[in-house]
This record gives sequence, C-alpha cells and structure tokens, in this order.
Amino acid sequence: MRPLAGLIALGLLSMAASAVADPVAAPGYAMEIVQEPGAIFAGLARDGDALLVTNLADGRLYRRGVDGELTAFGPALPHGADVMGDPTGPYRVARYGSAYIVAQGWTPASNDEVNYDHALLEVDETAIVRVVSNDFWNPYDFTLSGDTFFVIDAARNSVERLSADGDRATVFTFARLTASESALQTLSPTEFGDKQSYEFDAVPTGIAAHDGRLYVSLFGGFPFIAGSGRIVSLPVAGPASSARIQATDLNAPVDVVFDASGDMFVLEHGLFDRSGAWVSGSGRLLRITPSTGERQTILDGLTRPVCVLIWDDRQLVVSEIGGNLYFLTHNPETKQE
Repeated sequence: MRPLAGLIALGLLSMAASAVADPVAAPGYAMEIVQEPGAIFAGLARDGDALLVTNLADGRLYRRGVDGELTAFGPALPHGADVMGDPTGPYRVARYGSAYIVAQGWTPASNDEVNYDHALLEVDETAIVRVVSNDFWNPYDFTLSGDTFFVIDAARNSVERLSADGDRATVFTFARLTASESALQTLSPTEFGDKQSYEFDAVPTGIAAHDGRLYVSLFGGFPFIAGSGRIVSLPVAGPASSARIQATDLNAPVDVVFDASGDMFVLEHGLFDRSGAWVSGSGRLLRITPSTGERQTILDGLTRPVCVLIWDDRQLVVSEIGGNLYFLTHNPETKQE
C-alpha cells in the first residue's frame, strides 16, 4: 500500500505549476491566511494560548504565540522523502503533561531506520524523552482517552490501542472498500470499463473521540474515487463489532473533529483526476450536523489540506501541505461580501 504521506503529497509539482485562487470561507466567517514558503504543514494542536504545528519540511515542531510568530522548538525529528518520493516526518502533535506526544511517520529513504521512525514519541522543549512505541507501520493520527492512546495506523488500516507503558493491541481493522462500475467509468472509462467493481484500501486518517465513541475518517486508497470516503465510529469501550457508518459520499476525508455543540467537522483532501494528480482547489471543510445529516461547506477551494483544529467556540484552524494556515473566526452577524 502507498504510504499515507504519499496520499497527501501526490502532485506537489503540479501545484507549483498552476495558480489557484485563495479559498473562500462561508458567510459569517472571517479568514486570515498565514503563508510560510517552503513549509509542509501537517499536524495542529492547542497548547494554552499557543498553536502547535508540525512541519514535514524540516522535521520540527513550531509554536505560534499571540504575537503571530512561528518559532521552532524541540528536537529535529527524522524527515525527508520516503521510497515513493513523498514527505515523511512528524505527522501530528499534542500536549502531554509537561511534554508533547508526536506521531512520527515512515523512515526517509535516504536514512537508515532508527528507533524514532514509525513511532509515537514523547518529546520536550529540546530532546526526545522516550519512544512510547515504535510498533507501528505508519501512525498518522492519535487521540488520548485517560492514559490510553488510540492510534491510527494508516498502513495497517487499523485503530490501535496503546497504553502509557507501550503495550499495543489492535482495536479494529477496516475492510477494503468497493467502488461500483459506474464510479470507476467516471474516473477512467478505458481502464475500468470492463470491471464490475474495484476494491481498494480503506486508509484511515483522522481520529476523534466524542460522546463515548471514536470517529475515524476513511480516506480510501488508489484510485481515490470521488465520493468513496466515509466517517466510521467505534465505541471507546465495548465490542468493536458495533462500528457504525456516520457519513458517506466524501472526497478523501483526511481529518475529523467535533465542536462543543456536537457538530462534526470533516476535512476533505479533494478530488483526484485522470492525469494522476490532486485537483488544485478541490479540498474543503464541511460541517455536518449528526442528528440531521445536514452539511455546510465552511471553507472551500483548498489544495491538499491536512488537519483541522477547533480552537474554541468561534475559531478554527486548517493546515495545508503547501505551507498555508487558515484561521477562521465565526461571527454570525457578519455577511460575506
């Protein structure tokens, strides 16, 4: 299976070749764009009044304070291109007591494998404190429930339970997804026209804990068929057989979060075209009301977004692999011009 960093990095060259208009926020949202040339932004987390950001370009963690300045801290973690030529490094970060937990990706192709690769790491302001576990293939995202980590392994297509002392157990492994003949013909009539269906990896990406359940975004593997992504939920405790499909007809959902009111926000990576690249400007952030299934596009026109963070009851942040951060502030009384 293709490394997940490859799923979110396909077409980096094509992005540079075509100009795309700035994304558009929904009415009632003010937007600020922070651009950092050369950065490959991925994970986002809140640390008090500071925003934490991971950067796959240099393997560093960054802190953005109230002054708006991005400052690197902590150790330089393994980073670079993997065997497919795609970026790998620190995917996600979260505050953990007086330190931080980082989900560290695949081994860069130019490096020898070390204990810090494909691992959950605890780091402080200057160094790696310990390897919580490197018994993963591609730990892309995680959430914490008490002293237990629930980790997405995007290469195993699974959710893993990890105790604070490093014991790992598989909670759920996602079956391969199936696309219909009509969907495949839309993607490529010549390649798929004589097939009844096509199976592909589920590729879990984001994970969020909400109301006693774990919500997981299923990105879907190649050929990244439009509408084949979904959100699935599992109980935090109890039999995993009670898994439920919460949302379907999504375009490569890469992250899922909840706000204080219980609304679900889903970040779509976008559409994959016949030329073999992600379509610039096809990513978007959706808000879904679980009780009704109603959907609203909060931010449209993104190019390969990676992560969404609910900052508070009015603000949220979205990262893009091209080195952009989008800060949205909700003011219902403000109308979009």
